[in-house]
Amino acid sequence: MTSFLRPTLCLYLRHNSFMKLLITLFFTFFLGATLFGANDVLEKKRQQAFKKSRKPQKIWRFQGQSLAEQIEDSFFDPKHDYSIFTGRVTDRDGTSSIFKISSENKNIKFFRSGDLVHFRLASKETRNCRCYVRSVEENYFVLFVQDITLCWGSGRYFRRGAMLVFQADILASRVRDASTFRIVLLKRRSSFFKQLNDVNHFVWSYDQEKVTLASEFDEKITKLRAAKQKAMDMLQAKKKDSINLQRELVYRLDHLAEDLEFYRVDKDDPKIDRWHLDHDLGKPVSKRPVKLKF
Repeated sequence: MTSFLRPTLCLYLRHNSFMKLLITLFFTFFLGATLFGANDVLEKKRQQAFKKSRKPQKIWRFQGQSLAEQIEDSFFDPKHDYSIFTGRVTDRDGTSSIFKISSENKNIKFFRSGDLVHFRLASKETRNCRCYVRSVEENYFVLFVQDITLCWGSGRYFRRGAMLVFQADILASRVRDASTFRIVLLKRRSSFFKQLNDVNHFVWSYDQEKVTLASEFDEKITKLRAAKQKAMDMLQAKKKDSINLQRELVYRLDHLAEDLEFYRVDKDDPKIDRWHLDHDLGKPVSKRPVKLKF
């Protein structure tokens, strides 16, 4: 059925110019309505964005501890002695000169190779042993004792797993310096957060800022165009007035030239017919006029 109607419809449209015109007008109207509707939607969105840009925007801020609270929470207590802490022997060499110590104290990360450390057995009071830090890793540090018999005795066995009490003045100094530097880092992070807030506010409100800026420049362009048109109109009016003034000045100059010529005063001093004048002056001239010889 469809294959039959299609050629019939084409043949009908080919020979019926009125229907062709009607269908053309219909599609033209439909396309124009579609484009007009799309432009209307875009204009509405632009107006909504412009109205939204006029409203005060909420600026995002870092919702966390204030800088003062973070400084107070810097984990440093001036009353606490950070030079004393405990650890347990996890390994040693055969000569009992190198020991590997495990400790729950997180401040051992501030040790550096060569730092001086004293230790004693935690179970009883013993003589402090003098040693040096050899290396540091997470939750562990390695000590070197040059001669453990000086503080431990020659006949005693230094076993693995022994709990030791350590004392290091250099560690307390480094913990204090680290706490001070942490306050500097907190202030730096607060400054970075402030910069990030400003950047985020600009990025999130870019569309509103774009519409606002475009509206401001559109207003300036409109004013500039009005000023341009006003200046052009004034220039055109000035040109018209200048042409009228030019015509009037030329007319008056012509009349003035005629008046100047009319009121010119001439002296009676003939150049050709003056023989009687020279004769009256007593000049040696003939009694009758003669022809000029040039």
